[in-house]
Amino acid sequence: MRLFEPTKWLDRRNFGELVLNYLTMGNGYLERRDNMAGRPLRLVHSPAIHTRRGREEGSYFWVPRWQEATEFAPGSVFQLFEPDLAQEIYGIPEYLSALQAAFLNEQATLFRRRYYQNGSHAGFVFYLSEPTMSDEDADAIEDALEDSKGVGNFKNLFIHAPGGKKDGVQILPIGEAAAKDEFLSVKETTRDDILASHRIPPILLGVVPKNAGGFGNIVEASNTFHYTVIEPLMMRTLEINDWLGVEAVKYRDFVPISKNGTYPVEA
Repeated sequence: MRLFEPTKWLDRRNFGELVLNYLTMGNGYLERRDNMAGRPLRLVHSPAIHTRRGREEGSYFWVPRWQEATEFAPGSVFQLFEPDLAQEIYGIPEYLSALQAAFLNEQATLFRRRYYQNGSHAGFVFYLSEPTMSDEDADAIEDALEDSKGVGNFKNLFIHAPGGKKDGVQILPIGEAAAKDEFLSVKETTRDDILASHRIPPILLGVVPKNAGGFGNIVEASNTFHYTVIEPLMMRTLEINDWLGVEAVKYRDFVPISKNGTYPVEA
């Protein structure tokens, strides 16, 4: 979007919606609106989630609900799609292979939230077998523990038992159930899988590095990301010009960020 130049056929809004649908759904659609002379007047984006191909070549339908379809004018819709090895009708997004990692990441987060919400993560067992402690003392300790719960109530507990035995009062931890689900390991592994599917350098997403060296130079990562990922996507959108017969999609020349981190001044 930063390098896109609006034309009389395609404005920023419709182009941005096309790109978002293409990257998310693997399919992007533009409807050609003609003037009275039959020449292209402008291109309007059609959401991929409700646009369907027909049986005939160049036939497309707007299907907002089941069994509710409106056909576009024949030959008036352009489809930009990611190739699929199994068929030539619809495209599939490149990140499809990382969906299982995304689902695992979601389930790990939901499990941790439910774990804290249901209140089943008991911290310890307070074992009292001291014979010098009366029932009134035990009730007072129980009340003190109850009062220590709540926001901002991290309190210490004092017990006075003269002549008591060594193990008359014990604090027995139940166990770290939260550590057994390997939450942090799952989150980091699934994050790496998702990043790899999109080929985005972690430094461009604000991921905190675990090592002292970090992720390298952000300027080099940004420039490399443009040449290896963004520019090939830009080349794909030029197929619109081949279909329409006019230069509806235009881009400014890319100027790399300088080594000292200075951004280029756009004309």
